[in-house]
Amino acid sequence: MQRFKVKGKRQIVFKIQNLKSKIQNGKGLIYALVAVFTCLLLTCNFSLAATTEAKHYTELQLPPLPEIKLPKYERFVLQNGLVVYLMEDHELPLVNGTAFVRTGNRLEPQQKVGLAGFTGAVMRTGGTKKHSADELNEILEQRAASVEANIGEASGGASFDALSEDLETVFGLFAEVLRSPVFAQEKLDLAKTQAKGGIARRNDNPDGIASREFKKLIYGKDSPYARTIEYATVDQVSREDLLKFYRQYFHPNNMILGIVGDFDAKKMRSLVQAKFGDWNRNPSIAKPKLPNVLPANTGGVFFVNQPQLTQSSVLIGHLGGRFDNPDYAALDVLNGVLNGFGGRLFNELRSRQGLAYSVYGRWSPRYDYPGMFIAGGQTRSDATVQFVKALQAEIKRMQTQRVTAKELAFAKESTLNSFVFNFQDPSQTLSRLMRYEYYGYPADFLFRYQKAVAATTAADVQRVAREYLKPEKIVTLVVGNQTAIQPPLTQLAAQVTPIDVTIPGSQPQVKN
Repeated sequence: MQRFKVKGKRQIVFKIQNLKSKIQNGKGLIYALVAVFTCLLLTCNFSLAATTEAKHYTELQLPPLPEIKLPKYERFVLQNGLVVYLMEDHELPLVNGTAFVRTGNRLEPQQKVGLAGFTGAVMRTGGTKKHSADELNEILEQRAASVEANIGEASGGASFDALSEDLETVFGLFAEVLRSPVFAQEKLDLAKTQAKGGIARRNDNPDGIASREFKKLIYGKDSPYARTIEYATVDQVSREDLLKFYRQYFHPNNMILGIVGDFDAKKMRSLVQAKFGDWNRNPSIAKPKLPNVLPANTGGVFFVNQPQLTQSSVLIGHLGGRFDNPDYAALDVLNGVLNGFGGRLFNELRSRQGLAYSVYGRWSPRYDYPGMFIAGGQTRSDATVQFVKALQAEIKRMQTQRVTAKELAFAKESTLNSFVFNFQDPSQTLSRLMRYEYYGYPADFLFRYQKAVAATTAADVQRVAREYLKPEKIVTLVVGNQTAIQPPLTQLAAQVTPIDVTIPGSQPQVKN
């Protein structure tokens, strides 16, 4: 450290000599003195910081996390059944809103996979009865606003963002997209062409292949939670199909609307009533019957040969559970023991054995159907078998070796400290409240989870590991270079089942 101090002093001397030559009057003298004083102050501070011993992060004394409370909000229901949440937030002159619709691509016919996604996309891109798509775009662009629509796996809907001064105009367009889309044929044709382009490229990413094929192995290739869009299913979708799908699910008594931002709740309530109050409810609408979920495989080793790869993408796991499982909090603490810097998988497979840069293992639940327990990562081709065996060993160790007090504290603190990020902004909080109502969960579900995590013990973690992890039923999928994987995958199982990822059909030529 001494040489840095000497260097600092030499710099000061040099600066003083340089300044002396420039001083011509009293004003220059003042500037010179200020400069010299600043240099001396910086040098002293540097020397002091250099001699102060830094503390280890474990020695830092941090205050307890503050109690988190939900922001004030209002919930009401229109006469037509539309559920509405309002949450004021005047920090910025912005307003955004989201509508959840009880639908999803899991409800589309198997021979028309892609229908729900096309319906959601063309709702927005196809324009409305009052405004064409170009008119919508122009009005929104002039106001730096947006209106979007989509349909995902288990829900659909629309959203908007606007400056508070443009709220009435943008909210009106948002209502139009939800209530009166026209599903322009040319926009559907464009969406189908784009979908076919995605199909053609879907084998470009080995991780994408692994994720797609692993779902098929767990849920079954014909399951709504695993089936994939194909050229044939795209060709089966017509504009009439979009209209039928829309009319089946888009009704006010099948929706939840949430708005957060810089507005007056009383005025916003009147605006909601004006734009949605005269939308007739559908008295015959029923809650969709969800598809049954059963494990398609309860073991086995599967392989996708990709000769161009220099490493393997590995996934192992089995069917999992739901968020409303009473043991969800303990299972999430188990996730904390397995994952992250300091987690068992990181310490063993990456740090000690050097088998992978990234590795993970998670109990990953869903709201209203079973999720998966899934573990995996990427590893060298010649380390593939060792990597899989090491993953399996750590899963079994969760059942046989009770977590230490240090591991438990680390996992719980990581989970509880990250709890605050569930409330980063009011829109995030409101979206969570809406999602809980959508799936029938209590509004305080997240706080119940927080308390359950805090109460989790080492015995709880070992108990749920023994009850919910099924090493004997683990499905193993490897995407990699068959000739480079040495030792071969037959060291994992006598029978290794190949998976053909050839895309059915050929992509038709696009006319100019």
